[in-house]
Amino acid sequence: MSALTLRNAELNGVRTDVRIEAGRIAAMGALRGAHEIDARGGALIPGLIDHHIHLFATAARMESVDLGAARSKDDVISLLRAATAARAADIWVRAIGFDDSVAGLLSRDELDLVGAPNPIRVQDRTGALWVLNSVALERVLETPAPACVELDASGRATGRIWRGDAWLRTRMGSAAPSLAALSSQLAARGVVGVTDASVTNGAEEAQLLAAARGDGALRQSLCLMGGGELPASEQYEIGPLKILPDERDLPDVESVAAKMRLARQLGRAVAVHCVTAAELAVTLAAYEAVGARKGDRIEHGGVIPEGMIETVAALGLTVVTQPHFIFERGDRYRRTMDAQEWSDLYRLASLRRAGVAMAAGSDAPYGGLDPWRAIATAAARTTREGEVLGAEERVSAHEALALYLGGFHAPGGPARRVEVGAAPDLCLLDRPLTDALAAPSEVRVHATIARGELIYEAS
Repeated sequence: MSALTLRNAELNGVRTDVRIEAGRIAAMGALRGAHEIDARGGALIPGLIDHHIHLFATAARMESVDLGAARSKDDVISLLRAATAARAADIWVRAIGFDDSVAGLLSRDELDLVGAPNPIRVQDRTGALWVLNSVALERVLETPAPACVELDASGRATGRIWRGDAWLRTRMGSAAPSLAALSSQLAARGVVGVTDASVTNGAEEAQLLAAARGDGALRQSLCLMGGGELPASEQYEIGPLKILPDERDLPDVESVAAKMRLARQLGRAVAVHCVTAAELAVTLAAYEAVGARKGDRIEHGGVIPEGMIETVAALGLTVVTQPHFIFERGDRYRRTMDAQEWSDLYRLASLRRAGVAMAAGSDAPYGGLDPWRAIATAAARTTREGEVLGAEERVSAHEALALYLGGFHAPGGPARRVEVGAAPDLCLLDRPLTDALAAPSEVRVHATIARGELIYEAS
C-alpha cells in the first residue's frame, strides 16, 4: 500500500506522528502524509501475537453449534434438535464445547435420540474426543476400525473417536473452512501474527494455510507447528515440532524423548502439550534426557506443581500459557479441585520470579480469542462468577501485555519495539496506554497494521 501516517499517537508517553513506508517504520516526529489516521492520543504499541491457536478448528467453531451451556444430555439433545431442524438432511451438523465432566460421556445412542437424519458430530471441550451419531458413523467407519475408534465389549462402535481428527478429516472429505472471518476478528483485537499449534499439521494443512495467506483470507503473519516435518514456504515460518502426550494413554519418557530427537534432526525446537501434572512430569524427564535448547516450550502449563518450577527454570523452557482460562473455566476448577491446588493453575507470578520466560496464546477454539480479556484476567485472577482463583499468581497488566509482544521464535523474549527501521506490525489503541492497562477488558482497538498493511480500522 502507499505510505501511511499515524498522527497524534501516544508512544512511550509522548504524542508523535509515525510514518510507515516501503515495508518499515520510516520516520517519527511532526509529519504529514497523504494517507493519515488520527490516533487522537491513543497508544501505539507493537501488534499482538497469539502464540497458540488452532486456525481451522476455530474457523469451523464459528460455524458450529455451541454446547458450552449444556448441563445435561437432555440439554444437548434439545440444542441439536433445534439446529438440525433448520438444515437439510444431508448436511453435517458440527457441535462443540460439550463438558462431559458436567453431564457424562455421550454415545452414539444418545445422539440418535435427536431423531434427525443428519450426520452429527460433537466435540468435547478439550478437543480430544468426537462423538458421532449412527448416521455419521455409517459414513465414516471402515473395517477394521482404527485405534482411535472406541468399541464396546461386543465390538460395536460407541460413537466415540479419541484424538482422531486426522482420520475423521480423511473419511469426511470436508473442505477447510475459510479463515477470512476469523482473521477479521483477530485484527479487530490488535493481533498481527498467529502461531498455529495443531499437532496434526502436515504437508496438506501447510498448503491450505499457505493458500489462505496467499489469497488474503488470513491477513496475519503465520508461524506453523506440526507433529513432523513441514514443507518450507514464503507464506509462513516453521515453528517448533509439536508433541502431544495424552494423560488418557500417557506415553513413557523414552517415547517423548524419541520425538524430541526427531525435532533435533530437523533442526527444530520442541513444544509439548502439558495440561496436567502427569503430562508435565513425563515431559520434563524427556527434556532432561535429550537436553533442552533455545526455543523449547511447554504449551499451556495448566497445572505446574510448585516442586516442578525449579526444573522448568533450570531447563530454560518457555511456558506458553492461557491466563483467560481462569476466567472461562475457573468456576469449574473451584468445584472440582482441592483448594491447595488452585495456585498450580496457569501460573504466572511464581514462574516470573523463577526466571521462566512466558508468553500467551488463546488456544482457540478451546479458549476465547480476546487477548485483552486474558490480560485483564492475568491481573485480576477472577472467574466468570467473580471469585478469585490463585491471587498470588497475579501479575501486572503491563507484564501480561508483554506475553503477546515477543516474536515468533522468542515468545516470552524481549518485546518488539516501535522504532524507525522496525517492521510495521502495530496496534493502535483507542486510549493512552496507562488507561488501557487500568481496564484492559474495556480496551478497543483503533487500527491494526500488519507488515505495513492496514488490516483493521475502527469505523
